[in-house]
Amino acid sequence: MNQQLIEQIVGEILGQLGKESTQLPERAVPIAVSARHVHLQPDHVEVLFGAGYELTQRSELSQPGQFAANETVMIAGPKSSIERVRILGPVRKATQVEVSFTDAMKLGVKPPLRESGNIEGSAPITLIGPKGSVHIEQGLIIAQSHIHMAPSDAARFGVQDGEYITVEADGIRPISFRNVRIRVNERYRLEMHIDTDEANAGFITQGTIGRLVKLNETAESVRTQPAAVQSAPSAPVKAAAPQSFEFTKKLLSTEDLASISEDEIVITKGTIVTALAKDTARELGKTITIRK
Repeated sequence: MNQQLIEQIVGEILGQLGKESTQLPERAVPIAVSARHVHLQPDHVEVLFGAGYELTQRSELSQPGQFAANETVMIAGPKSSIERVRILGPVRKATQVEVSFTDAMKLGVKPPLRESGNIEGSAPITLIGPKGSVHIEQGLIIAQSHIHMAPSDAARFGVQDGEYITVEADGIRPISFRNVRIRVNERYRLEMHIDTDEANAGFITQGTIGRLVKLNETAESVRTQPAAVQSAPSAPVKAAAPQSFEFTKKLLSTEDLASISEDEIVITKGTIVTALAKDTARELGKTITIRK
């Protein structure tokens, strides 16, 4: 989405929220839907497209210096393949492929849920271009939902780089995204990134506005707490002990894990836990316990 249009939408939303004393305007975050895509290292660009080849820009992305390239590749797994997967530039030091869980099932692969750039020990995948192919032993991930923001935004929200928060999105199908990672950098512009599976779950399209909720707050307190109370310094508190979440469904999937903030997930005997969900739980430091 055009950055000017994003800023216009955010400005209109903030202006409307500012008229209501029970709302906190600074909590609004624009949400962008990130479809499957590829980041390439320089030598892989040449293998896939020919010696001396350089990526060409199709359109600018919202984050400064980032662009969608004209070039696409096919990605292939043991079960199937997906054509015309867009390459994002500029080139990176290591090739990375980001897909949704639905894409992973189609390909027959089991990528871990990871923050972009954290590919150590991730899943393998094959990329096929017009001039050749590349097989990488690691680099395929399902991207962890996250929010890009500048230091000034982080100060305004009262959050820090690496912190996990919740984002609520209202609409036809209201939804809350838990364990959303904050990423702070001088060059970032305010924007939350989710994948297509997450977007489809909440009927979210480009330009949807979310509301940031810190993990030690409830949605109700964010909406109704007076601004004077919000800005008052709070006394240090002891860290709460990890809480348990009683999971009652018959199937525990990665989508369920992404929506659970507690460290321990208690399931009943007979509940099916997918292999990818087990891997994801380990990545997130969560424990799955069977109730006796």
